[in-house]
Amino acid sequence: SDSQVSDIFSDERSIDESISDSEATSAEEESEPDFWIRGAQRTLYQKIIKPPYIGKAKNVIMFLGDGMSLSTLAATRAYLGQLEGRPGEETVLSFEKFPTVGLSKTYCVNSQVADSACSATAYLGGVKANIYTIGVNGRVNMDDCEAMRNSSNHVTSILQWSQEAGKSTGIITTTRITHASPSGAYAHTANRNWEGPDDVISAGLNPAECPSIAQQLIKQKPGRDMQVIFGGGRSKFQPTENSAEDLIECWKNEKSERRANYKYITRRNELNQLDTCNTDYVLGLFTSDHLQYQLQTDPEKYPSLEEMTRGALKILKKNEKGFFLFVEGGRIDHAHHSTKAHLALDETVEFAKAIQAAVEMTNERETLIVVTSDHGHTLTISGYPTRGNDIFGVAGTYSNDGLPYATLSYANGLGYKAAGYDLREDDMGDPDYLFPATVPMSTETHDGTDVGIFARGPWSHLFTGVMEQNVIPHLMAFASCVGKGLTACGYSPRSLLVSFWMIATQQ
Repeated sequence: SDSQVSDIFSDERSIDESISDSEATSAEEESEPDFWIRGAQRTLYQKIIKPPYIGKAKNVIMFLGDGMSLSTLAATRAYLGQLEGRPGEETVLSFEKFPTVGLSKTYCVNSQVADSACSATAYLGGVKANIYTIGVNGRVNMDDCEAMRNSSNHVTSILQWSQEAGKSTGIITTTRITHASPSGAYAHTANRNWEGPDDVISAGLNPAECPSIAQQLIKQKPGRDMQVIFGGGRSKFQPTENSAEDLIECWKNEKSERRANYKYITRRNELNQLDTCNTDYVLGLFTSDHLQYQLQTDPEKYPSLEEMTRGALKILKKNEKGFFLFVEGGRIDHAHHSTKAHLALDETVEFAKAIQAAVEMTNERETLIVVTSDHGHTLTISGYPTRGNDIFGVAGTYSNDGLPYATLSYANGLGYKAAGYDLREDDMGDPDYLFPATVPMSTETHDGTDVGIFARGPWSHLFTGVMEQNVIPHLMAFASCVGKGLTACGYSPRSLLVSFWMIATQQ
Protein backbone atom coordinates (compact mmCIF):
# COMPACT_ATOMS: atom_id res chain seq x y z
CA SER A 1 0.00 0.00 0.00
CA ASP A 2 1.00 3.67 -0.31
CA SER A 3 1.36 3.86 3.45
CA GLN A 4 3.76 0.90 3.42
CA VAL A 5 5.89 2.54 0.73
CA SER A 6 5.86 5.79 2.68
CA ASP A 7 6.94 3.93 5.79
CA ILE A 8 9.82 2.31 3.96
CA PHE A 9 11.15 5.75 3.06
CA SER A 10 10.18 7.52 6.25
CA ASP A 11 13.85 8.19 6.98
CA GLU A 12 13.82 10.55 3.96
CA ARG A 13 16.87 9.05 2.36
CA SER A 14 17.24 9.28 -1.41
CA ILE A 15 15.61 6.48 -3.36
CA ASP A 16 18.95 6.06 -5.14
CA GLU A 17 20.42 4.73 -1.91
CA SER A 18 20.24 1.12 -0.83
CA ILE A 19 20.12 -0.20 2.71
CA SER A 20 23.56 -1.66 2.15
CA ASP A 21 25.20 1.40 0.62
CA SER A 22 28.19 1.29 2.92
CA GLU A 23 26.26 2.61 5.91
CA ALA A 24 27.31 1.63 9.40
CA THR A 25 24.98 -0.84 11.07
CA SER A 26 25.17 -2.70 14.34
CA ALA A 27 24.82 -6.41 14.99
CA GLU A 28 21.74 -5.58 17.05
CA GLU A 29 20.08 -3.87 14.07
CA GLU A 30 20.93 -6.74 11.76
CA SER A 31 19.42 -9.23 14.20
CA GLU A 32 15.99 -7.74 13.59
CA PRO A 33 14.12 -9.17 10.56
CA ASP A 34 12.59 -5.76 9.84
CA PHE A 35 16.07 -4.43 9.03
CA TRP A 36 16.39 -6.83 6.10
CA ILE A 37 12.76 -6.56 4.99
CA ARG A 38 12.94 -2.79 4.76
CA GLY A 39 16.21 -2.97 2.85
CA ALA A 40 14.82 -5.49 0.38
CA GLN A 41 11.67 -3.43 -0.17
CA ARG A 42 13.72 -0.30 -0.72
CA THR A 43 15.79 -2.08 -3.37
CA LEU A 44 12.62 -3.41 -5.01
CA TYR A 45 11.17 0.09 -5.12
CA GLN A 46 14.30 1.43 -6.78
CA LYS A 47 14.08 -1.17 -9.52
CA ILE A 48 10.38 -0.58 -10.14
CA ILE A 49 10.38 3.21 -10.40
CA LYS A 50 13.38 3.49 -12.74
CA PRO A 51 12.37 2.33 -16.24
CA PRO A 52 15.06 1.64 -18.85
CA TYR A 53 16.14 4.65 -20.89
CA ILE A 54 16.27 3.99 -24.64
CA GLY A 55 17.62 7.27 -25.98
CA LYS A 56 20.87 7.43 -27.93
CA ALA A 57 24.07 7.21 -25.89
CA LYS A 58 26.01 10.29 -26.95
CA ASN A 59 29.01 9.06 -24.96
CA VAL A 60 30.33 5.64 -23.98
CA ILE A 61 32.86 4.96 -21.23
CA MET A 62 34.14 1.42 -20.86
CA PHE A 63 35.94 0.55 -17.62
CA LEU A 64 37.99 -2.64 -17.63
CA GLY A 65 39.24 -4.09 -14.34
CA ASP A 66 41.97 -6.44 -15.53
CA GLY A 67 41.69 -9.73 -13.65
CA MET A 68 38.81 -8.39 -11.56
CA SER A 69 37.07 -11.64 -10.69
CA LEU A 70 33.87 -11.82 -8.68
CA SER A 71 35.90 -13.01 -5.69
CA THR A 72 38.06 -9.90 -6.08
CA LEU A 73 34.94 -7.73 -5.80
CA ALA A 74 33.69 -9.51 -2.69
CA ALA A 75 37.08 -9.26 -0.98
CA THR A 76 37.44 -5.59 -1.99
CA ARG A 77 34.12 -4.74 -0.34
CA ALA A 78 35.40 -6.15 2.93
CA TYR A 79 38.75 -4.37 2.54
CA LEU A 80 37.19 -0.98 1.81
CA GLY A 81 34.63 -1.30 4.58
CA GLN A 82 37.30 -2.26 7.11
CA LEU A 83 39.41 0.73 6.05
CA GLU A 84 36.39 2.84 7.00
CA GLY A 85 35.98 1.14 10.38
CA ARG A 86 33.07 -1.15 9.55
CA PRO A 87 32.77 -4.96 9.31
CA GLY A 88 33.12 -4.54 5.55
CA GLU A 89 30.98 -7.22 3.97
CA GLU A 90 28.01 -4.84 3.60
CA THR A 91 30.03 -2.32 1.56
CA VAL A 92 28.91 -1.43 -1.96
CA LEU A 93 31.48 -0.37 -4.56
CA SER A 94 30.53 2.59 -6.75
CA PHE A 95 29.68 0.57 -9.85
CA GLU A 96 27.79 -2.09 -7.89
CA LYS A 97 25.01 0.50 -7.60
CA PHE A 98 24.48 0.42 -11.37
CA PRO A 99 21.00 -0.83 -12.30
CA THR A 100 22.05 -3.61 -14.68
CA VAL A 101 24.33 -6.57 -14.00
CA GLY A 102 25.26 -9.45 -16.29
CA LEU A 103 27.93 -12.09 -16.77
CA SER A 104 30.50 -12.52 -19.53
CA LYS A 105 31.95 -15.84 -20.78
CA THR A 106 35.65 -15.22 -21.29
CA TYR A 107 37.14 -18.22 -23.14
CA CYS A 108 38.96 -17.62 -26.43
CA VAL A 109 38.93 -19.49 -29.76
CA ASN A 110 41.80 -21.81 -28.88
CA SER A 111 42.00 -21.46 -25.11
CA GLN A 112 39.68 -22.51 -22.29
CA VAL A 113 41.13 -19.74 -20.12
CA ALA A 114 41.64 -16.29 -21.63
CA ASP A 115 44.61 -13.99 -21.52
CA SER A 116 44.28 -10.20 -21.72
CA ALA A 117 45.04 -10.18 -25.45
CA CYS A 118 42.39 -12.41 -26.98
CA SER A 119 39.85 -11.10 -24.48
CA ALA A 120 40.58 -7.49 -25.54
CA THR A 121 39.78 -8.43 -29.13
CA ALA A 122 36.45 -9.78 -27.88
CA TYR A 123 35.24 -6.96 -25.62
CA LEU A 124 36.55 -4.16 -27.88
CA GLY A 125 36.36 -5.69 -31.36
CA GLY A 126 33.34 -7.94 -31.05
CA VAL A 127 35.14 -11.07 -32.32
CA LYS A 128 36.71 -13.91 -30.36
CA ALA A 129 40.26 -14.81 -31.38
CA ASN A 130 43.32 -16.85 -30.39
CA ILE A 131 45.29 -16.46 -27.19
CA TYR A 132 48.19 -13.96 -27.19
CA THR A 133 46.88 -12.20 -30.35
CA ILE A 134 45.27 -8.76 -30.44
CA GLY A 135 42.96 -7.12 -32.96
CA VAL A 136 43.02 -10.03 -35.40
CA ASN A 137 40.57 -12.86 -36.02
CA GLY A 138 40.89 -16.57 -35.34
CA ARG A 139 42.72 -17.16 -38.62
CA VAL A 140 45.82 -15.60 -37.06
CA ASN A 141 47.85 -17.71 -34.65
CA MET A 142 50.52 -16.48 -32.26
CA ASP A 143 53.69 -15.23 -34.01
CA ASP A 144 52.18 -15.43 -37.51
CA CYS A 145 53.35 -12.09 -38.89
CA GLU A 146 52.29 -12.88 -42.46
CA ALA A 147 48.69 -13.57 -41.44
CA MET A 148 48.75 -10.53 -39.18
CA ARG A 149 49.70 -8.27 -42.11
CA ASN A 150 46.68 -9.42 -44.10
CA SER A 151 44.12 -6.68 -43.52
CA SER A 152 41.26 -9.12 -44.11
CA ASN A 153 42.25 -10.69 -40.78
CA HIS A 154 42.08 -7.39 -38.91
CA VAL A 155 39.36 -6.76 -36.33
CA THR A 156 38.41 -3.12 -35.85
CA SER A 157 37.35 -1.85 -32.44
CA ILE A 158 34.47 0.18 -31.10
CA LEU A 159 36.97 2.98 -30.56
CA GLN A 160 37.55 3.09 -34.32
CA TRP A 161 33.81 2.83 -35.03
CA SER A 162 33.32 5.82 -32.74
CA GLN A 163 35.99 7.82 -34.56
CA GLU A 164 34.32 7.07 -37.88
CA ALA A 165 31.11 8.49 -36.43
CA GLY A 166 32.91 11.76 -35.64
CA LYS A 167 33.33 11.16 -31.91
CA SER A 168 36.41 11.94 -29.83
CA THR A 169 38.27 8.97 -28.38
CA GLY A 170 40.76 8.14 -25.67
CA ILE A 171 42.45 5.36 -23.73
CA ILE A 172 43.71 5.32 -20.15
CA THR A 173 45.56 2.58 -18.29
CA THR A 174 47.74 2.04 -15.25
CA THR A 175 49.89 -0.36 -17.30
CA ARG A 176 52.08 0.34 -20.30
CA ILE A 177 49.87 1.92 -22.95
CA THR A 178 51.10 -0.83 -25.31
CA HIS A 179 50.01 -3.60 -22.95
CA ALA A 180 47.42 -6.15 -24.05
CA SER A 181 44.17 -4.55 -22.86
CA PRO A 182 44.55 -1.00 -24.23
CA SER A 183 46.13 -2.37 -27.42
CA GLY A 184 42.84 -4.01 -28.29
CA ALA A 185 41.48 -0.55 -29.04
CA TYR A 186 43.95 0.24 -31.82
CA ALA A 187 46.44 -2.52 -32.73
CA HIS A 188 46.55 -5.67 -34.87
CA THR A 189 49.29 -8.06 -33.81
CA ALA A 190 50.09 -11.76 -33.74
CA ASN A 191 51.95 -11.43 -30.45
CA ARG A 192 51.00 -9.26 -27.50
CA ASN A 193 54.68 -9.02 -26.55
CA TRP A 194 55.62 -7.10 -29.71
CA GLU A 195 55.03 -3.85 -27.87
CA GLY A 196 57.94 -1.76 -29.18
CA PRO A 197 60.25 -1.97 -32.22
CA ASP A 198 62.93 -3.59 -30.06
CA ASP A 199 60.55 -6.41 -29.14
CA VAL A 200 59.87 -7.14 -32.81
CA ILE A 201 63.59 -7.10 -33.61
CA SER A 202 64.28 -9.45 -30.68
CA ALA A 203 61.80 -11.88 -32.24
CA GLY A 204 63.90 -11.90 -35.42
CA LEU A 205 61.45 -9.77 -37.39
CA ASN A 206 61.54 -6.41 -39.14
CA PRO A 207 59.38 -3.67 -37.56
CA ALA A 208 58.92 -2.16 -41.02
CA GLU A 209 57.15 -5.34 -42.12
CA CYS A 210 55.68 -6.41 -38.80
CA PRO A 211 54.96 -3.13 -36.97
CA SER A 212 55.07 -3.04 -33.20
CA ILE A 213 52.09 -2.03 -31.10
CA ALA A 214 53.73 1.32 -30.27
CA GLN A 215 54.32 2.07 -33.96
CA GLN A 216 50.69 1.30 -34.75
CA LEU A 217 49.49 3.60 -31.98
CA ILE A 218 51.51 6.57 -33.25
CA LYS A 219 51.41 6.06 -37.02
CA GLN A 220 48.19 4.30 -37.91
CA LYS A 221 44.47 4.77 -37.51
CA PRO A 222 42.78 4.81 -35.06
CA GLY A 223 45.71 5.41 -32.69
CA ARG A 224 47.05 8.55 -34.32
CA ASP A 225 43.60 10.15 -34.19
CA MET A 226 42.96 9.63 -30.47
CA GLN A 227 42.53 12.81 -28.48
CA VAL A 228 43.69 11.32 -25.16
CA ILE A 229 46.36 8.69 -24.43
CA PHE A 230 47.29 8.27 -20.75
CA GLY A 231 49.38 5.49 -19.22
CA GLY A 232 52.88 4.14 -18.75
CA GLY A 233 55.41 2.48 -21.05
CA ARG A 234 57.46 5.45 -22.24
CA SER A 235 60.41 3.15 -23.00
CA LYS A 236 58.48 1.46 -25.82
CA PHE A 237 58.40 4.77 -27.74
CA GLN A 238 62.00 5.93 -27.24
CA PRO A 239 65.06 5.26 -29.42
CA THR A 240 67.18 2.25 -28.49
CA GLU A 241 70.42 0.67 -29.63
CA ASN A 242 68.50 -1.41 -32.17
CA SER A 243 65.89 1.15 -33.22
CA ALA A 244 66.69 4.83 -33.73
CA GLU A 245 63.07 5.88 -34.21
CA ASP A 246 61.68 8.31 -31.63
CA LEU A 247 57.95 7.65 -31.66
CA ILE A 248 57.20 10.44 -29.20
CA GLU A 249 58.74 12.96 -31.60
CA CYS A 250 56.79 11.33 -34.42
CA TRP A 251 53.59 11.97 -32.49
CA LYS A 252 54.53 15.60 -31.88
CA ASN A 253 55.49 16.18 -35.51
CA GLU A 254 52.27 14.67 -36.81
CA LYS A 255 50.18 16.90 -34.55
CA SER A 256 52.23 19.95 -35.60
CA GLU A 257 51.56 19.15 -39.25
CA ARG A 258 47.85 19.14 -38.44
CA ARG A 259 48.28 22.50 -36.73
CA ALA A 260 46.54 20.94 -33.75
CA ASN A 261 46.77 22.09 -30.15
CA TYR A 262 48.66 19.26 -28.48
CA LYS A 263 50.60 18.50 -25.32
CA TYR A 264 53.03 15.77 -24.32
CA ILE A 265 53.18 15.28 -20.53
CA THR A 266 55.06 12.99 -18.14
CA ARG A 267 54.17 14.20 -14.64
CA ARG A 268 51.11 14.55 -12.43
CA ASN A 269 51.52 18.31 -12.07
CA GLU A 270 51.53 18.67 -15.87
CA LEU A 271 48.23 16.79 -16.00
CA ASN A 272 46.70 18.94 -13.28
CA GLN A 273 47.89 22.14 -14.99
CA LEU A 274 46.74 21.07 -18.45
CA ASP A 275 44.73 23.73 -20.28
CA THR A 276 42.00 21.34 -21.36
CA CYS A 277 39.99 24.09 -23.06
CA ASN A 278 42.84 24.73 -25.50
CA THR A 279 44.21 21.20 -25.83
CA ASP A 280 42.87 18.93 -28.56
CA TYR A 281 45.39 16.09 -28.29
CA VAL A 282 47.37 14.92 -25.28
CA LEU A 283 49.89 12.10 -24.90
CA GLY A 284 50.69 11.32 -21.28
CA LEU A 285 53.38 8.69 -20.69
CA PHE A 286 53.98 8.98 -16.97
CA THR A 287 56.47 6.16 -16.39
CA SER A 288 58.99 4.13 -18.34
CA ASP A 289 57.17 0.91 -17.49
CA HIS A 290 53.84 0.30 -15.71
CA LEU A 291 52.56 2.89 -13.25
CA GLN A 292 53.32 1.89 -9.68
CA TYR A 293 50.68 0.42 -7.38
CA GLN A 294 48.78 3.28 -5.78
CA LEU A 295 49.76 2.10 -2.28
CA GLN A 296 53.42 2.34 -3.23
CA THR A 297 53.57 5.29 -5.60
CA ASP A 298 54.74 8.86 -5.12
CA PRO A 299 51.42 10.74 -5.43
CA GLU A 300 53.25 14.01 -6.06
CA LYS A 301 54.87 12.66 -9.24
CA TYR A 302 52.38 10.22 -10.69
CA PRO A 303 48.64 10.65 -11.28
CA SER A 304 46.02 8.26 -9.98
CA LEU A 305 43.57 6.51 -12.27
CA GLU A 306 40.86 8.86 -11.01
CA GLU A 307 42.93 11.93 -11.88
CA MET A 308 43.66 10.63 -15.37
CA THR A 309 39.97 9.89 -15.89
CA ARG A 310 38.90 13.37 -14.82
CA GLY A 311 41.52 15.00 -17.06
CA ALA A 312 40.50 12.93 -20.07
CA LEU A 313 36.81 13.68 -19.68
CA LYS A 314 37.44 17.43 -19.61
CA ILE A 315 38.98 17.17 -23.08
CA LEU A 316 36.65 14.60 -24.61
CA LYS A 317 33.44 16.32 -23.49
CA LYS A 318 34.18 19.26 -25.80
CA ASN A 319 33.02 17.27 -28.84
CA GLU A 320 29.31 17.88 -29.45
CA LYS A 321 29.06 14.53 -31.25
CA GLY A 322 30.21 12.70 -28.12
CA PHE A 323 33.10 10.43 -27.24
CA PHE A 324 34.29 6.91 -26.49
CA LEU A 325 36.73 6.40 -23.62
CA PHE A 326 38.41 3.17 -22.53
CA VAL A 327 39.77 3.11 -18.97
CA GLU A 328 41.73 0.16 -17.56
CA GLY A 329 42.65 -0.60 -13.97
CA GLY A 330 45.42 -2.85 -15.17
CA ARG A 331 47.45 -3.56 -12.08
CA ILE A 332 44.73 -5.53 -10.31
CA ASP A 333 45.87 -8.33 -12.57
CA HIS A 334 49.58 -7.88 -11.86
CA ALA A 335 49.08 -8.02 -8.11
CA HIS A 336 47.06 -11.23 -8.42
CA HIS A 337 49.79 -12.80 -10.57
CA SER A 338 52.17 -12.18 -7.66
CA THR A 339 49.59 -13.46 -5.10
CA LYS A 340 49.73 -10.00 -3.49
CA ALA A 341 46.05 -9.84 -2.59
CA HIS A 342 46.45 -6.64 -0.55
CA LEU A 343 47.67 -4.71 -3.58
CA ALA A 344 45.05 -6.29 -5.86
CA LEU A 345 42.20 -5.19 -3.61
CA ASP A 346 43.59 -1.70 -3.18
CA GLU A 347 43.92 -1.31 -6.96
CA THR A 348 40.27 -2.34 -7.22
CA VAL A 349 39.34 0.44 -4.78
CA GLU A 350 41.24 2.91 -6.97
CA PHE A 351 39.40 1.55 -10.00
CA ALA A 352 36.06 2.16 -8.27
CA LYS A 353 37.11 5.75 -7.49
CA ALA A 354 37.75 6.41 -11.18
CA ILE A 355 34.32 5.06 -12.06
CA GLN A 356 32.69 7.29 -9.45
CA ALA A 357 34.50 10.27 -10.98
CA ALA A 358 33.00 9.41 -14.37
CA VAL A 359 29.55 9.10 -12.82
CA GLU A 360 29.90 12.55 -11.27
CA MET A 361 31.15 14.17 -14.49
CA THR A 362 28.56 12.78 -16.90
CA ASN A 363 24.80 12.78 -17.42
CA GLU A 364 23.21 9.35 -17.06
CA ARG A 365 20.70 10.07 -19.82
CA GLU A 366 23.40 10.66 -22.43
CA THR A 367 26.36 8.57 -21.23
CA LEU A 368 26.50 4.79 -21.17
CA ILE A 369 29.04 3.49 -18.64
CA VAL A 370 29.98 -0.19 -18.83
CA VAL A 371 32.23 -1.84 -16.24
CA THR A 372 33.60 -5.34 -16.74
CA SER A 373 36.70 -7.53 -16.60
CA ASP A 374 38.66 -9.51 -19.16
CA HIS A 375 39.10 -12.66 -17.06
CA GLY A 376 39.24 -13.85 -13.49
CA HIS A 377 42.00 -15.06 -11.15
CA THR A 378 42.27 -18.01 -8.82
CA LEU A 379 41.69 -15.99 -5.64
CA THR A 380 39.21 -17.59 -3.23
CA ILE A 381 37.57 -16.52 0.03
CA SER A 382 37.28 -19.57 2.24
CA GLY A 383 36.62 -20.83 5.74
CA TYR A 384 33.96 -19.50 8.09
CA PRO A 385 35.42 -16.28 9.51
CA THR A 386 33.16 -14.17 11.70
CA ARG A 387 31.63 -10.95 10.38
CA GLY A 388 34.20 -8.21 10.24
CA ASN A 389 37.16 -10.58 10.47
CA ASP A 390 40.30 -9.03 8.95
CA ILE A 391 40.03 -9.91 5.25
CA PHE A 392 43.82 -10.30 5.19
CA GLY A 393 43.85 -12.49 8.29
CA VAL A 394 43.28 -16.15 9.09
CA ALA A 395 39.87 -17.70 8.64
CA GLY A 396 39.23 -18.53 12.28
CA THR A 397 39.06 -22.26 11.64
CA TYR A 398 41.89 -24.77 11.55
CA SER A 399 43.11 -27.30 9.01
CA ASN A 400 43.57 -30.97 9.87
CA ASP A 401 47.11 -30.33 11.10
CA GLY A 402 45.83 -27.88 13.71
CA LEU A 403 47.21 -24.79 11.98
CA PRO A 404 45.24 -21.72 10.88
CA TYR A 405 44.74 -20.92 7.23
CA ALA A 406 44.18 -17.64 5.41
CA THR A 407 40.77 -16.35 4.42
CA LEU A 408 42.28 -15.35 1.07
CA SER A 409 44.29 -17.85 -0.94
CA TYR A 410 45.11 -18.79 -4.52
CA ALA A 411 44.95 -22.06 -6.43
CA ASN A 412 48.54 -21.55 -7.58
CA GLY A 413 51.38 -19.06 -7.55
CA LEU A 414 54.35 -17.67 -5.66
CA GLY A 415 52.69 -17.85 -2.26
CA TYR A 416 52.97 -21.63 -1.94
CA LYS A 417 53.59 -22.67 1.67
CA ALA A 418 54.96 -26.09 2.55
CA ALA A 419 52.99 -28.45 4.79
CA GLY A 420 53.16 -27.46 8.45
CA TYR A 421 53.73 -23.78 7.73
CA ASP A 422 52.34 -21.55 10.50
CA LEU A 423 50.85 -18.34 9.11
CA ARG A 424 50.87 -16.78 12.58
CA GLU A 425 54.57 -16.13 12.04
CA ASP A 426 53.82 -13.87 9.04
CA ASP A 427 52.91 -10.20 8.74
CA MET A 428 49.84 -10.76 6.59
CA GLY A 429 49.02 -7.04 6.65
CA ASP A 430 52.14 -6.19 4.62
CA PRO A 431 51.02 -4.99 1.16
CA ASP A 432 53.77 -7.14 -0.40
CA TYR A 433 52.74 -10.28 1.49
CA LEU A 434 52.41 -13.35 -0.75
CA PHE A 435 49.13 -15.01 0.11
CA PRO A 436 49.08 -18.81 0.28
CA ALA A 437 48.84 -20.83 -2.93
CA THR A 438 48.05 -24.53 -3.29
CA VAL A 439 50.29 -25.25 -6.30
CA PRO A 440 53.79 -23.72 -6.47
CA MET A 441 54.25 -21.65 -9.64
CA SER A 442 56.45 -18.72 -10.62
CA THR A 443 53.33 -16.69 -11.44
CA GLU A 444 49.69 -17.24 -10.53
CA THR A 445 47.38 -17.97 -13.46
CA HIS A 446 44.08 -16.63 -14.69
CA ASP A 447 40.93 -18.66 -14.18
CA GLY A 448 38.15 -19.49 -16.62
CA THR A 449 35.12 -18.36 -14.65
CA ASP A 450 32.62 -15.78 -15.86
CA VAL A 451 33.16 -12.13 -14.96
CA GLY A 452 30.68 -9.42 -14.12
CA ILE A 453 29.25 -6.68 -16.33
CA PHE A 454 27.79 -3.55 -14.72
CA ALA A 455 26.02 -0.86 -16.76
CA ARG A 456 24.18 2.45 -16.37
CA GLY A 457 22.82 4.91 -18.90
CA PRO A 458 21.02 4.60 -22.24
CA TRP A 459 20.20 1.00 -23.19
CA SER A 460 22.03 -0.30 -20.13
CA HIS A 461 19.25 -2.86 -19.67
CA LEU A 462 20.72 -4.78 -22.63
CA PHE A 463 23.71 -5.83 -20.53
CA THR A 464 21.83 -8.37 -18.43
CA GLY A 465 22.02 -12.17 -18.54
CA VAL A 466 24.93 -14.42 -19.45
CA MET A 467 26.60 -13.52 -22.74
CA GLU A 468 29.69 -14.21 -24.80
CA GLN A 469 32.34 -11.58 -24.12
CA ASN A 470 32.39 -10.47 -27.76
CA VAL A 471 28.75 -9.31 -27.51
CA ILE A 472 29.72 -6.36 -25.28
CA PRO A 473 31.02 -3.95 -27.98
CA HIS A 474 28.04 -4.73 -30.20
CA LEU A 475 25.72 -3.60 -27.40
CA MET A 476 27.75 -0.43 -26.83
CA ALA A 477 27.76 0.27 -30.58
CA PHE A 478 23.99 -0.20 -30.75
CA ALA A 479 23.41 2.23 -27.90
CA SER A 480 25.75 4.89 -29.31
CA CYS A 481 24.78 4.48 -32.98
CA VAL A 482 28.23 3.56 -34.30
CA GLY A 483 29.53 0.66 -36.36
CA LYS A 484 27.91 -1.29 -39.18
CA GLY A 485 25.42 -3.35 -37.20
CA LEU A 486 21.95 -2.59 -35.92
CA THR A 487 21.86 0.68 -33.96
CA ALA A 488 19.42 2.48 -31.73
CA CYS A 489 19.24 5.31 -34.26
CA GLY A 490 17.87 3.00 -36.94
CA TYR A 491 15.95 0.81 -34.55
CA SER A 492 12.38 -0.17 -35.37
CA PRO A 493 10.45 -3.45 -35.30
CA ARG A 494 10.81 -3.68 -39.09
CA SER A 495 14.58 -3.04 -39.07
CA LEU A 496 14.94 -5.60 -36.31
CA LEU A 497 13.17 -8.27 -38.39
CA VAL A 498 15.30 -7.44 -41.44
CA SER A 499 18.50 -7.70 -39.39
CA PHE A 500 17.48 -11.05 -37.93
CA TRP A 501 16.62 -12.31 -41.43
CA MET A 502 20.02 -11.25 -42.76
CA ILE A 503 21.80 -12.96 -39.87
CA ALA A 504 19.76 -16.13 -40.34
CA THR A 505 20.43 -16.32 -44.10
CA GLN A 506 24.18 -15.92 -43.55
CA GLN A 507 24.38 -19.00 -41.32
